Amino acid sequence: MLSALEVFTTVVVGVMVGVEFSVAFVMNRIFGALPEDSGQLARAHGGRMLGAVMPVWYISSLVLAGAWAAAGWHHHGTGLVLTAAALLIVSVIMSVLLLVPINNRSKTWTPENRPADWKEQSDRWDRYHYVRVAVIIAAFALLVTALV
Repeated sequence: MLSALEVFTTVVVGVMVGVEFSVAFVMNRIFGALPEDSGQLARAHGGRMLGAVMPVWYISSLVLAGAWAAAGWHHHGTGLVLTAAALLIVSVIMSVLLLVPINNRSKTWTPENRPADWKEQSDRWDRYHYVRVAVIIAAFALLVTALV
């Protein structure tokens, strides 16, 4: 049972990392290359879609890592899992304090109602997101290391 939890947790966190990595280094580059206002509209749509899914994914990942740490308390790698869980907590805090406020504004923007500094706000979101991606990659790496 513990092995199944370990693998499931690692897969859930790994897929989340893949999605967030793709947003940072693939999708936002594609959106930035779209003509005229298409990129901003694509980011707004992505903010609405992923803004609904990612909170559940982040919290679920944290809960799974916590369950793994509790269930495997006396097993090899628990310290790595606890450290990964702490990094996932950092990613949730970063999300709530830094990224969500910008996302909540930007997901409603259209070319007609966006603020004058919309590009600066988007760039700030991107910078925070790069850091968050690094944090969750580190958490994922720790989970993989604990698994093996």
